Amino acid sequence: MKNVEIYTDGACSGNPGMGGWGAILVYNGIEKEICGGDEQTTNNRMELTAVIEALKALKEPCNVTVTTDSKYVCDAINQEWVYNWKRNGWRKPDKKPALNVDLWEELLALLERHIVKFFWIKGHNGNPYNERCDKLAVNEYLKLK
Repeated sequence: MKNVEIYTDGACSGNPGMGGWGAILVYNGIEKEICGGDEQTTNNRMELTAVIEALKALKEPCNVTVTTDSKYVCDAINQEWVYNWKRNGWRKPDKKPALNVDLWEELLALLERHIVKFFWIKGHNGNPYNERCDKLAVNEYLKLK
């Protein structure tokens, strides 16, 4: 299996509001940037979309490390919250509905195709890839204005 590093970020102008996402895929020293936006969304939806679109860009099953500044995405996977939400009919422990179920379902399907580890980093803290992903995301929602 190929080893791929993925860096992601999402951004929103207003929450909800116009949003953008950015991702950088790194394989064998080669970098590929992808990005997109949505006219009416939330920051968490953009964070999830960045990861989903990056994984969808992989043409074959890979061994992947995803680095994100989204505690929402990272903790939901690493602490297995999303699996509990799904098992409980997409309800959180407080019985309220889980949000972004459509995106979580899409992500879970992609996680079955690849071996993925998620790592959290503090955003806007000097990580060059995180800074680039943030710029990609912000530029996408600025295009929508």
